[in-house]
Amino acid sequence: MTFTHSICVFCGSRSGNDPRFAQDARETGAMIAQEGWRLVFGAGDIGLMGHVAQSAKDGGAPCFGVIPAHLMAREQGHHQKTSSIITQDMHERKKVMFMNSDAVVVLAGGAGSLDEFFEILTWRHIGLHQRQIYLLNTNEYWQPLLNLLDHVVAQGFAEENLLGFVTLVPDVARLRQHLKAELKV
Repeated sequence: MTFTHSICVFCGSRSGNDPRFAQDARETGAMIAQEGWRLVFGAGDIGLMGHVAQSAKDGGAPCFGVIPAHLMAREQGHHQKTSSIITQDMHERKKVMFMNSDAVVVLAGGAGSLDEFFEILTWRHIGLHQRQIYLLNTNEYWQPLLNLLDHVVAQGFAEENLLGFVTLVPDVARLRQHLKAELKV
């Protein structure tokens, strides 16, 4: 399969309480396929990961999964991927996902998704990359996180430019616009 760009999607291994989370995950996967892009994801077939991967795969997108060995039994099921890598740990998973992608999107998720977001944000903050980080703000899910980042800056623990590294997008249509602009397609 050929693809023009790879989109890293960090998201929950659970679906959450609001059906809109799963709907936006499916729409994100479909959008990636429609654009001829490849999905890079955590290789889990459960939760939002499973929704985005199944939708991308159904649309014909190549799906590259990255999973640590210790999560294989917990997060893997129907193998919704074209190819995969098994890593030693979570840190290596994030690094491999990032290195194999051209853009970063974060959907709703829990502690793991927050860890992924903050590591990628930290890498940007210390100059290891120049990519924008897109938060799909389903049902205002990420607003408290943005409030926290505002607070961190207001209290003098980060420069104001930290806020510019993150783009909050309200829906998949806007996410598509931002990704196309960043990827220059």
